[in-house]
Amino acid sequence: MNTGDTAWVLVSAALVLLMTPGLAFFYGGMTRAKGVLNMMMMSFGAIAVVGVLWILFGYSAAFGNDVGGGLLGNPFAKLGLQGVLDTGKAMPLVGTIPELAFVGFQAVFAIITVALISGAIADRAKFGAWMVFAAIWVTVVYFPVAHWVFDFNTGPGGAKTGGWLGQGLGVIDFAGGTAVHINAGAAALALCLILGKRKGFGKDPGHRPHNMPFVMLGAGLLWFGWFGFNAGSALGANGIAGYAWINTLAAPCAATLGWLLVERLRDGHATSLGAASGAVAGLVAITPACAAVTPVWAMVLGLLAGVVCAMAVGLKFRLGFDDSLDVVGVHLVGGIIGTLFIGLAADPNAPSAGHGLFYGGGLELLGKQAVGAFSVFLYSFVLAFIIGWIINKTMGFRISAAHEAAGIDISVHAESAYDFGSHIAGSFHPLHGNPALQQHAAPARIQSKVDA
Repeated sequence: MNTGDTAWVLVSAALVLLMTPGLAFFYGGMTRAKGVLNMMMMSFGAIAVVGVLWILFGYSAAFGNDVGGGLLGNPFAKLGLQGVLDTGKAMPLVGTIPELAFVGFQAVFAIITVALISGAIADRAKFGAWMVFAAIWVTVVYFPVAHWVFDFNTGPGGAKTGGWLGQGLGVIDFAGGTAVHINAGAAALALCLILGKRKGFGKDPGHRPHNMPFVMLGAGLLWFGWFGFNAGSALGANGIAGYAWINTLAAPCAATLGWLLVERLRDGHATSLGAASGAVAGLVAITPACAAVTPVWAMVLGLLAGVVCAMAVGLKFRLGFDDSLDVVGVHLVGGIIGTLFIGLAADPNAPSAGHGLFYGGGLELLGKQAVGAFSVFLYSFVLAFIIGWIINKTMGFRISAAHEAAGIDISVHAESAYDFGSHIAGSFHPLHGNPALQQHAAPARIQSKVDA
């Protein structure tokens, strides 16, 4: 065990966990004022449900002994982290770090992947239905896909027992372009289609972001945490981490400029929302490629992602699906761009040692990257659609039109983010334990008091 490597991975895990509250601010600022708490709650709900499932069986399903030809780890092999905690003998290691540190690092990846999906269904999803969806989707989609991409275990005699994409096919995805971003983006697209459009989608100016400082703060926290996301995936305090770190700086810088340029040429002005979104698009694109391309190519990739994603977010209006906070346009599109770009610009001298088309490697790596990207997309989209459809037909996934008009914070959570009226009137205050808050039959009356 190397204590320096262990310290870096533990710090990186904490940075990645911080990304989910950062995402809550980023998403929350982009919603209406009467939906910000629900939006943030979906991120915090993801932390809770995924954290529990990861410890119970998720880690084992993703990184346990393979039981399906690279498709799934044995969910019972390390049930409840048994074996990982066995201190009666030498502590199990992953590389130079304790396996427990690796468990924690991978847990926060699972958490933020689920949280990312929530931005596509802002202002209209039942919180209980979201929590059920999160639990089922992470179990049947994320855990297997994490095994496909991230598991590089070997058995007796060096036999490969890891995932079919990363270890088997040789797809390069250093930190989660497929397992995280394409995975979440595909599920987001499926839920958009299941839940339908918000009332007034594309017409109501009330759907504009209500708090841009929240958005900028969230983007900053995401970028800060992303250094742990990418550089931490080196699983050590070493040169590979440094390589990934500098690319995690380069790509989003260029992507921000690309997005702002599109806004300036298309709309006549560059916006703070564009700057925040451009940075995130660059971070998404560089995630799989941060140890595969040089910093100069990272900037090219970032610029490309900023431009393409800026144009892609408008497709929802043309195609008629309501991706509320542009999860599809940024995470799905950006993840695909970054994954495929590796097939073009992977430098054989970089840590990932890929041989891209621009370096004389032909189309072989590009083909593998395409298989990785689109197999994850199809698997996640189909399963997410089925799960969402079943939930919608049984417990219902969407709130009522009346609750949507009153505001999802009041009608679902009996709270308001900006409850100034109650302090003036003195007749309503959203404290825990207040029996009045259990009377969900009168959301309109509660809303009227807040409005007053």
